[in-house]
Amino acid sequence: MKVIDYIKESDKTLFSFEIIPPLKGQGIEDIYIGIDPLVEFGPKFINVTYHREEYKYKDMGDGLLKKISIRKRPGTVGICAAIMHKYKVDAVPHLICGGFNVEETENALIDLKFLGVDNILALRGDPIKSEQVFQAEKGGHTYAVDLIKQIKDLNDGKYLDDEHINSPSNFSIGCAGYPEKHFESMNLETDMRYLKAKIDAGAEYIVTQLFYDNKKYFNFVDKCRAIGIDVPIIPGIKPITTLRHKTFMPKFFHIDFPMELSTELDKCKNNKEVSQVGIEWGIQQTKELIESGVPSLHFYTMGKGTAVKQIAREIF
Repeated sequence: MKVIDYIKESDKTLFSFEIIPPLKGQGIEDIYIGIDPLVEFGPKFINVTYHREEYKYKDMGDGLLKKISIRKRPGTVGICAAIMHKYKVDAVPHLICGGFNVEETENALIDLKFLGVDNILALRGDPIKSEQVFQAEKGGHTYAVDLIKQIKDLNDGKYLDDEHINSPSNFSIGCAGYPEKHFESMNLETDMRYLKAKIDAGAEYIVTQLFYDNKKYFNFVDKCRAIGIDVPIIPGIKPITTLRHKTFMPKFFHIDFPMELSTELDKCKNNKEVSQVGIEWGIQQTKELIESGVPSLHFYTMGKGTAVKQIAREIF
């Protein structure tokens, strides 16, 4: 079932979350460990991220370098199939521009259609560590809007060979939005225009980057409505759980902590204290979002659902 249909048919805020594939060498049970504690809250869909393979070059002597894969995660497509089979919950694979040309993208879409996957979150993807800026694959998409157009073409039965096949896909397409703007955009207004282009291209709902100040989310929604974006906007939530998050979150995700939250975090001396502050803030934040009528709460678990479970117990 499509995410957009779950939202339309529900009279209350839904619960969903996002997981990351395990690193190479780990098994599907590592995925289940992160999902099992959250199933009791009735998620309607579970997002599965995609991470590009990363490399290093080993000096082999005589001026020769060997390209070695150092970071590779198991296939998102297979994980989605496993989740749907085990939990009877719809999986939402992330499909990104980086690392794929258009033919490989079409092949991935055909596989997902074959497996009965109804939803896709279409993203550009981040640069890998060896890139200073994002580099598109040769023959691939540079922007998420172009990926969305390709998915929409397949929904219309148009494949890359320009033939209209009597077997169109029927994906519900989601895209990303940034309440504090994408870090590469010149300003929020410019970023909003890019977002509007993704909606016009065929995206049916938005999942936001994580944030800790609800005012920024509400302001973002108002700006979306003002420029004609009328699709559901799902807020992304990530509980703070470690001392490292105090600096990592603002730096990596390009977000700000509200003063009230940062003051409480500065009092913490260990991870346990930080986690308690993060859970309490998450409960307060999500209760306000539910009261405002958000379509769903989307939790970024990063494979660890303990803090999310404690928040969910208070609000669902």
